[in-house]
Amino acid sequence: MEYVTDLAHKAQDIGSKRGKLSVEDFLFLIRKDMPKLNRCTELLSMQEELKQARKAFEVDEEKLATL
Repeated sequence: MEYVTDLAHKAQDIGSKRGKLSVEDFLFLIRKDMPKLNRCTELLSMQEELKQARKAFEVDEEKLATL
């Protein structure tokens, strides 16, 4: 738990220079730990795939009302 808290604080310090916190701030911090970096990028790509899949099955309420 302490690792996650420490990582979040460091990412916040990096992001404060730009004014916001982003995923890239966390990826920057773990860039030297290849297993963690690879897993994070894998999870981020899976998240994007799921987002696209959900979007494909999204029902347009207006189109249903006209049927």
